[in-house]
Amino acid sequence: MLKITALVHVMTMPVLMGMFVIAALSIPEFADSQGIILAAAIGFVVAIPVSWFIGSRIWRARRA
Repeated sequence: MLKITALVHVMTMPVLMGMFVIAALSIPEFADSQGIILAAAIGFVVAIPVSWFIGSRIWRARRA
């Protein structure tokens, strides 16, 4: 299951990082370089449990 989760993480990580960076750019207080880096880091961290959830669902569907 770890391989599936890693592959899903590679796909979900840039999507979530991009969403958080776009959100940071739309807020003037976070539109500096530190805010963008922080938003990308938060997107990376949030992608871990999301990938784990999606990977486990794929694993269970594959085994059924």
